[in-house]
Amino acid sequence: MSETGLLATQLATPPPGRQTRWRAMQGFLEAHGWPGVKPEPLAGDASFRTYYRLRRGADSVVVMDAPPPQEDVGPYVAVAAILRRLGLSAPEVIAEDRRAGFLLIEDFGNDTYTRLLQRGADEEALYALAIDTLAALQRRAGASDLATLPPYDRDRLLAEAVLLVDWYMPAVSGQTPPAWLREEYLALWGDLLPKAVSAPPTLVLRDFHIDNLMLLPGRPGVRACGLLDFQDAVGGPPAYDLVSLLQDARRDVAPDLRRRMTERYLAAASPGVAGAFEQARAILAAQRNCKILGIFTRLWTRDGKPGYLAHIPRLWRMVEADLREPVLAELARWFDRHLPAPLRRVPDPGRAA
Repeated sequence: MSETGLLATQLATPPPGRQTRWRAMQGFLEAHGWPGVKPEPLAGDASFRTYYRLRRGADSVVVMDAPPPQEDVGPYVAVAAILRRLGLSAPEVIAEDRRAGFLLIEDFGNDTYTRLLQRGADEEALYALAIDTLAALQRRAGASDLATLPPYDRDRLLAEAVLLVDWYMPAVSGQTPPAWLREEYLALWGDLLPKAVSAPPTLVLRDFHIDNLMLLPGRPGVRACGLLDFQDAVGGPPAYDLVSLLQDARRDVAPDLRRRMTERYLAAASPGVAGAFEQARAILAAQRNCKILGIFTRLWTRDGKPGYLAHIPRLWRMVEADLREPVLAELARWFDRHLPAPLRRVPDPGRAA
């Protein structure tokens, strides 16, 4: 059998349970100039999306498989266009089939911040580039860009914060929390969140952290920072993406580095950000970490992805630090009553509700 025929045979052998999607992806690749090329699986994420690299000689691209109705590639295409128009490095969309849920996108390679830091790369330089990129993004994004995005408003932030009650609490207590407890929690957040969204809104990527940042050495300035996983972008508070980067659920960031990078961000941020920044940062850090406790638990209990549970202890360390902020005193008392220290742990599969 020829090499081309062998590759076609390998391509026609789908992973278990994915025969229909695999055939659809073959058709998409053939229609856009990549017939008979074996897709190489890449690391997945916490969604239903999967990614593959295609190589042909010196050329390579990435195919995104985002199966409807669980996923919609439309927001990815739209936000990528915004980011590229702003002079930032989002992958170029080479071909698309929105109805079937496939994209062919530019391949940024393998140098995510996560991998680079594991190999001993210059931490200060990488974070400084990320901070400069974030500040440039927020300075350049205009009202016309935000008009195309969903608002990251009080209701949406509330819906995320309550994931802690809806998913994490049942997993550690073995019981569904009563309705009054959920309402009490939401009321506390309802009072806090308006204080976090007082600054003029900006473009918020929501997952601005080391897994979704890449180093692209051949590009100048902030274009050297490649951006991934931005399809959930919204228009919201400027402090959110800084929190996402410096209070990372997946990696410990030293307090001195957080301080230096926060100072660097504030020195470069858009006018009006610094005024209420510290209060907004504290509230949004707590909101994000509570949300992620719920999401990581849901990924295990609903989606069968237990690997994220390894980050629960780090998340609790950050939540407990957040709750020491004076503006969060009432919320801290709620946690002391309803999620005391014995429940601040990795969920036990044997006790899940």
